[in-house]
Amino acid sequence: MSRFDRLLGMARSIATYHAIPLRQRRMQQLYREFVRRGDLVFDVGAHVGNRSRAFAALGCRVVAVEPQPDFARLLRVLLTHAGRVEVVESAVGRAAGRAWLAISERTPTVTTLAQGWREARTREPEFAGVQWNRTIEVEVTTLDQLIARFGMQAFTKIDVEGREPLVLEGLSRPVPALSFEYLPTAREEVEACVARLGELGRYEFNWSPGESYRCAEGRWLTADEILSALDRPEARQRPGDIYARSVLVP
Repeated sequence: MSRFDRLLGMARSIATYHAIPLRQRRMQQLYREFVRRGDLVFDVGAHVGNRSRAFAALGCRVVAVEPQPDFARLLRVLLTHAGRVEVVESAVGRAAGRAWLAISERTPTVTTLAQGWREARTREPEFAGVQWNRTIEVEVTTLDQLIARFGMQAFTKIDVEGREPLVLEGLSRPVPALSFEYLPTAREEVEACVARLGELGRYEFNWSPGESYRCAEGRWLTADEILSALDRPEARQRPGDIYARSVLVP
């Protein structure tokens, strides 16, 4: 594919995540439940920065972590001028080092380091038109290293196309709150993330379908309850996000 395909993919992402009316307002309303002005936020898999933009609008300091060079440059152009967002051009995983990133230039939202996840998606109708047509080597850091560099974060958003469990394996302590993406057809990744959080501390959970930016449950759920909730028909219709917050034990 050509530079035209990369530009087309970037334009599609910008239109999808920045140009839809009221999406930013809904996002900020949701995130007010987790952060306050001055808090530090990690946006892992920042892509075009729509969530970094929302956190910055709430007065947070944001570390936007993005491994795709084109999108890291875009984030610097779009978001760093106000001084609240710092861009780290890196992937996040279990251990620091380097890894191979499979890029889909026309659909860059599904660019991934997770080969098994990518192979599983090729068998699903929703991914029928997706091609991972380019591979590049990228830096990999860990959440522990980000905390050592920037400080303890109030919230961590993780959206890394199948690598969410490995991102959490690079975290050795409980954090106040976080979210991670789920796919209805990738249940094993959700179970691994929930289990890892249980190893780190005591957490309660909620979930948000699609791009609604609204918690689906009227109360926070246990680990077993969130997994049961994701088996319901309404949760299996489309991807979404799992939200987790630490429960402080007296």
